[in-house]
Order: sequence, then C-alpha cells, then structure tokens
Amino acid sequence: MRLILALLVLLPLSACGPVSREQAERDCLHTARLAQQPRGSVGVGVDSNGKVQPQFDVTVSSDYLSGRDPSQVYDSCVMRKSGQMPSRPFTSIPASP
Repeated sequence: MRLILALLVLLPLSACGPVSREQAERDCLHTARLAQQPRGSVGVGVDSNGKVQPQFDVTVSSDYLSGRDPSQVYDSCVMRKSGQMPSRPFTSIPASP
C-alpha cells in the first residue's frame, strides 16, 4: 500500500524533471520564433451548406510585445528546461520553410 501511495505522489513530479538538451531545443525553438514576430494564417473554407467560412488566426507572444531578444528567450528556455545551454545559438538555426 505504501508503494502505491509513493508512486502516486512521485509520478506527477517526474514530469517536472529536466529534459534532454535536444528536446529542450526543439521545444524552445517555437517560443523564440514567436519572440521574433507574430505568426498567423489566413484561410477560406466551405461548410456543408455551401457557405464560405473565412478563417484567421494570429499568435502574438508576450516576449514579442515586451521586445525581448529572441536569442535570450531561446537560451533561457533551453536552460530552464534542460539545465544546459543550447548546443548552438538561435541565430545559427535556419528559418523554417
């Protein structure tokens, strides 16, 4: 019974631990790119009644609004998630297509 109780207490905490640097870099890349500029998409669809439905989505991060440097956002995010500095600077990562 104590073992089950211990597992129930420790299991949620295991998700809070550090991740690999490579995983942190992948996770933080999106955050840093949002600090560079807002992202968005525009589209048009047709519903089942034949009515045209415009679609519009914009994502603006608080890092962008506060003018934070995307490189600093990337470095601090990777450090926070993995406990290590990134393997290469944000500025050396090619832009996504």
